[in-house]
Amino acid sequence: MSYRKVAQLRSVEALRERCTELGIELPTVDTPLTAEQGSPLAAPWQSDTFCIGNRWCIHPMEGWDAQVDGNPTELTLRRWQNFGRSGAKLIWGGEAAAVRADGRANPHQTMALQSTLPGLKRLHKTLVDAHAERYSETADLLVGLQLTHSGRFCRPSHKSKLEPRIAFHHPLLDAKFGIEPGDHAVVWTDGELEDLIDDYVAAAKIAWEAGFQFVDVKACHGYLLHEFLAARRRPGPYGGDLAGRCRLLLEIIRGVKKACPQLIVGVRLSLFDTVPYESGSDIGRPMSRDASEPYEAGFGCDPLNPARIDLTEPLELVQWLCDAGVELLNLTAGSPYYTPHLQRPAIFPPSDGYQPPEDPLCGVARQIGAVAEVKTRFPQVLIVGSGYTYLQEYLPHVAEATVGRGMVDFVGLGRMVLSYPELPADVLQGNSLARKNVCRTFSECTTAPRMGMVSGCYPLDPFYKSRPERERLIELKKNSPQKD
Repeated sequence: MSYRKVAQLRSVEALRERCTELGIELPTVDTPLTAEQGSPLAAPWQSDTFCIGNRWCIHPMEGWDAQVDGNPTELTLRRWQNFGRSGAKLIWGGEAAAVRADGRANPHQTMALQSTLPGLKRLHKTLVDAHAERYSETADLLVGLQLTHSGRFCRPSHKSKLEPRIAFHHPLLDAKFGIEPGDHAVVWTDGELEDLIDDYVAAAKIAWEAGFQFVDVKACHGYLLHEFLAARRRPGPYGGDLAGRCRLLLEIIRGVKKACPQLIVGVRLSLFDTVPYESGSDIGRPMSRDASEPYEAGFGCDPLNPARIDLTEPLELVQWLCDAGVELLNLTAGSPYYTPHLQRPAIFPPSDGYQPPEDPLCGVARQIGAVAEVKTRFPQVLIVGSGYTYLQEYLPHVAEATVGRGMVDFVGLGRMVLSYPELPADVLQGNSLARKNVCRTFSECTTAPRMGMVSGCYPLDPFYKSRPERERLIELKKNSPQKD
């Protein structure tokens, strides 16, 4: 099945017409305003504890290019320098830093340990210095560090297989990722989780010492804290009902707040999910299951009809997060490992994905609509939205409309910043977009690390296009079930 590419839509009106054809709603403006013209994207955010100079946010974008000890390399520093140059005033973590060595999703993932404190300081300084050099003002720049444990998707060594630590045995994902149903050694015990809480608190202290103003306790994309939110079949205090499933996340947050009272705490949350999808060259379809039984391994979806979003539990969790002192929410969906079309709408799937089962514009609209519902319920909380990159040239038109209508507070950019870090600044200054730099969602920034290479925009960034991995990536993709 093929869909009209965004680049083939020659005007905002053509985008609107396409949305009408699809039966979806995407708010747009005809012509984005500049900062001087009073663009909503240029409006500062002021709270009792911090000020953020505009409404652009940079999502965490792992490069899988740190040293094996978790310290940054020159590639890591280059990416953070680009984040600083972007013009965005909210930097959501830069990338995910593992709170312990066995919690990495890649042996070259950044870590937040005492031994990496000098490297984290260097990362922070590199970003802030780059921002100061280009924009002078840094008092309205808010920079955080995302803290994570990869759970089911741990790959801390160069072994070919995952080395998972899971919340519970999943009825579908165990088979998909090669976990034996009877392997209880990979399931966290309650006692081990107490130690993990301490690891998160220690990592938060390190982030504060390194100069970060906030930490994100990552609870999205199928990683450990997200998986716990669906642990209905887990016995004991960290599973079962919603309070039990949220306990680990909330105890970590309370621990961080107690140990580092000056540190702002945010959460990146997968707001909804669905049944995992089959990988392959065909159009994506949910994994086979007994449809007569409720699907109890999802969060934010109806167990009786898991294709339908149900925000009842996520909205209750958001209230508990607010009560625990969380001031920042970054909302996303699904997982890049088993529902990439839900999480990261794209025409071209990653190598371990599948052909999109819907026009990716539907995925963008789905995330924007769900985030708007949360914003309506919690107007006092700073909320960042995701999924905008697929809009390409029309990203500024939709971004201004969603912020201007109060549907979201900040527009988050991920993949787009790898190819076009200056996009926020260009929009606010009224510069024409550099079309050759606009991300076309080729997914090579995901395919490369899946194949053991560092992540980057190999199709569009001249720096990565000139690296030897580019030719290897081209050859490997020729034999992949996913082809452009």
